[in-house]
Amino acid sequence: MVEQSWRHGPLVRFAGRALAAVLDPSIVLSFDRTGYRLHSLDFRADDLDVDMRGKVCLVTGANSGLGRATATALARRGAEVWLLCRSVSRARPVVDAIRRETGNAEVRLEIVDVGILDSVRAFAARFPRPVVDVLVHNAGVLSDLRSETPDGIELTLATNVVGPFLMTQLLLPRLVAAPQGRVIHVSSGGMYTRRLTLDDPQFERPLFDGVTAYAWTKRAEVILTEIWAERLRGTRVTVNAMHPGWADTPSVRTSLPRFYRVMQPLLRSADEGADTIVWLAVCPRLASESGRFWFDRSSRTTHYLPWTKESPADRLRLWELCCHLAGIDLEDAGRAELTPRTNGGAALPAALSRNGTGE
Repeated sequence: MVEQSWRHGPLVRFAGRALAAVLDPSIVLSFDRTGYRLHSLDFRADDLDVDMRGKVCLVTGANSGLGRATATALARRGAEVWLLCRSVSRARPVVDAIRRETGNAEVRLEIVDVGILDSVRAFAARFPRPVVDVLVHNAGVLSDLRSETPDGIELTLATNVVGPFLMTQLLLPRLVAAPQGRVIHVSSGGMYTRRLTLDDPQFERPLFDGVTAYAWTKRAEVILTEIWAERLRGTRVTVNAMHPGWADTPSVRTSLPRFYRVMQPLLRSADEGADTIVWLAVCPRLASESGRFWFDRSSRTTHYLPWTKESPADRLRLWELCCHLAGIDLEDAGRAELTPRTNGGAALPAALSRNGTGE
């Protein structure tokens, strides 16, 4: 049967692709709202026409920006959406607002600081659902000054990389238990500027550069996406990464004020930036797609500059670093075997009991 559900006719789609091919190398006219509108000419209208009732979706950093837009879009489709946020006072009004906007009472709040490992462990231990269908790693930090978490990990590395790594591992049994578990890392186009090097992963050198640290961690997220996908091959869990382009969000306004002042007229809306996150979370056609990097619903290269390519040894060292900092045994990482001990109906992974939150 020929698919008849395209938003635009074939000539419009062809013209959009041709114009995008010309403008995308400029970066500005690809990452900005112009790029989104061109790329969206080739979107399939029915990709997001999905009933998510009965699905459990977790979104970190969901009280504003891309996270809020993602949570709202999932709630509109009937999913049980959990906003994983650091602050009750900032997140509770958002939960209430999303319930009102969508008419979905199954929008819930869990307080967890992704950058603090004990907070991640405690959340995984108490989370009441035995199955997780979608896990969106959206929370991120871009700091001007270097600081460390209580775990002794630099804040950017802890929040953007190590915390999400630990959360994925601890929730892995519940993702495996889903009919088709999906993990989504929200990266950044800024990662294109950085090569993964492991000589200073905690950014301890003088003259800390928050933008460089952020781009490095976003590169690390993409590489970990590929490694997770390899390790979970043979399961029903997919792991993908995306970047949202340049979107108008509170984090951009506060973390990159000069960039925001100059580019604000060209920035995408939060909904446009979150579109590919939602698409990765719900589109039925993506059930077998894993380990890829996406932008505006298209798979993209992970390297535009040849000198940014990492070595196989550095990929392995990154995985080992994450295991070490997260307190996960290398043999357990990427495995979802269950222990007899249960919590709220869900069995806990073996790694959990070795990290001080189980017996």
